[in-house]
Amino acid sequence: MARAYNRLDRDNAVVLLVDHQSGLLSLVRDIEPDKFKNNVLALGDLAAYFKLPTILTTSFEDGPNGPIVPELKQQFPNAPFIARPGQINAWDNDDFVNAVKATGRKQIIIAGVVTEVCVAFPTLSALAEGYEVFVVTDASGTFNSITRDNAWDRMSAAGAQLMTWFGVACELHRDWRNDVEGLGALLSNHIPDYRNLITGYTAAKTGR
Repeated sequence: MARAYNRLDRDNAVVLLVDHQSGLLSLVRDIEPDKFKNNVLALGDLAAYFKLPTILTTSFEDGPNGPIVPELKQQFPNAPFIARPGQINAWDNDDFVNAVKATGRKQIIIAGVVTEVCVAFPTLSALAEGYEVFVVTDASGTFNSITRDNAWDRMSAAGAQLMTWFGVACELHRDWRNDVEGLGALLSNHIPDYRNLITGYTAAKTGR
């Protein structure tokens, strides 16, 4: 049965960055490390560009999972940061859930490591509480394609929508005329080939 197409709304969306930690990142094998980190930072940049409330969380930092990727803390120095003492499912942590609820937003954009646990568990929990959940697949990573695909199937069957950070950015933006240069810079900073398009556009516009 087809679901209604409910677009991402910049006034109703919150971004959750779950367990992008130094130790856990070493487990990601379903996408190249440099591409993966670029995608995570691109998601962070689009969250900042669209002024979306953003919540960071980690699990068991004192253990092998390690600290959060420092670039994320630099991107969001004032964002809520929930260092969970041990809960595997972030939704089991009251501080995390309360931070989400405090935004008043009902669309969740989520990414994390690893996909079948740190992303899937809070996604399923949030769906059960009536949130719309959009999983950013290329900013989430795990051991291999088998576990990734199983996690995608499980979340999708429960009602989550699977997207890439590029798709999220474009759906939030709606219309190029809203800000050609701003969106163009965001995309160019993380997609080298896209920079060629923007360079050509800028040259044609300025005559240089």
